[in-house]
Amino acid sequence: MKTNSIIEQKTSEWIDIRRDIHAHPELRFEEIRTARIVADKLRAFGIEVTEGVGKTGVVGVLRGDKTPVTENVRAIGLRADMDALPIQEKNLFAHASTLKGKMHACGHDGHVAMLLGAAEVLASQKHLLAGNVVFIFQPAEEGGAGAQRMIEDGLFTRFPVDAVFAMHNWPGLPVGTFAVRKGPMMASSNEFELTVRGKGAHAAMPNLGIDPVPIACQIVLAFQQLISRVRAPLDPAVISVTQISAGEAINVIPESATLAGTVRTFKDETLNSLEAQMGKIAHHICASFGAQSDFVFKRNYPSLINDAESTEFICQVLEELEGVEAVYDDLDPTMGAEDFAFMLKVKPGSYVWLGNGDGDHRSAGHGLGPCTLHNPSYDFNDGVLSLGVSAWVALSQRFLKS
Repeated sequence: MKTNSIIEQKTSEWIDIRRDIHAHPELRFEEIRTARIVADKLRAFGIEVTEGVGKTGVVGVLRGDKTPVTENVRAIGLRADMDALPIQEKNLFAHASTLKGKMHACGHDGHVAMLLGAAEVLASQKHLLAGNVVFIFQPAEEGGAGAQRMIEDGLFTRFPVDAVFAMHNWPGLPVGTFAVRKGPMMASSNEFELTVRGKGAHAAMPNLGIDPVPIACQIVLAFQQLISRVRAPLDPAVISVTQISAGEAINVIPESATLAGTVRTFKDETLNSLEAQMGKIAHHICASFGAQSDFVFKRNYPSLINDAESTEFICQVLEELEGVEAVYDDLDPTMGAEDFAFMLKVKPGSYVWLGNGDGDHRSAGHGLGPCTLHNPSYDFNDGVLSLGVSAWVALSQRFLKS
């Protein structure tokens, strides 16, 4: 049976799986039910399954019947993330979250269903494959660095691949389109916390203390000068102070003030420079007023950098795919982060956005907010699920022929 015929027959089943997962969201490293569904489905397709990779990750290996008997078997890795977010869903449709404070607000339910669909189609055509397809169902993308956890658990040594690819739905991008770019596509994600330690006093007698609040305010402004006057104008970077806390009473100068926020860059050297400069600014501004500083900088996700050759390859595949209206290969990068970046630091590959539309697919029972990622009224567009499956299948088939 032809690929399109299989997809046409099976799409409604994949939508049911997607909606079931949406109704039962699981947070990072808690994806036990989702992982069980994935493992059971893969086994039913005749695919080798390994569970518990990176704690709750699942890996399936499909070995093509035309694979040559050699040590260097060609293999492609396809990744889908499984975890939900700690958000209270506002939607009221039938498949809305049944768990308080948990929601699939980023479409990982759709990503799982798409990759399961691709696994089913490819398994039915394994007699045509001259190599292996490695299906990677990853936990904890949302802040848990599940990709790195899987790598540390031997992902690419236990399940070798020549390249690895990931696909993420993108609200606002029209249905029937894909978007990608060579090189940096998403920024690194890093966080900092700074405590300014002064000396408490009565608010009526500030000269008897060392007020950490105005010192903290000066540091916030100085951080922004790093972006406007120290960083090169053509080198994107963002410093966002998102939290300021100090004091317990309105007539007391507090002992300390705390700042926290994020730093995002595309280049490691830019990140190194900003981290060092922020520490110096905090130390010297505090010292000039007799205060002390405790500066902690934490690096979370690296910048996501698409391999040029892999990106050209997937663009060629997508442009020839039936039902695709456009493939945008020069989109502007985003300062958002994605832990698939860890996999791309180890293996060549590419990360692609799949158009999720503008929200019109939510015909009834949805919240009033926009259908954007990490929004309580978001929902994955089931109308693009079959296109995502087709993309995975065509990419795998072409990769194992090239």
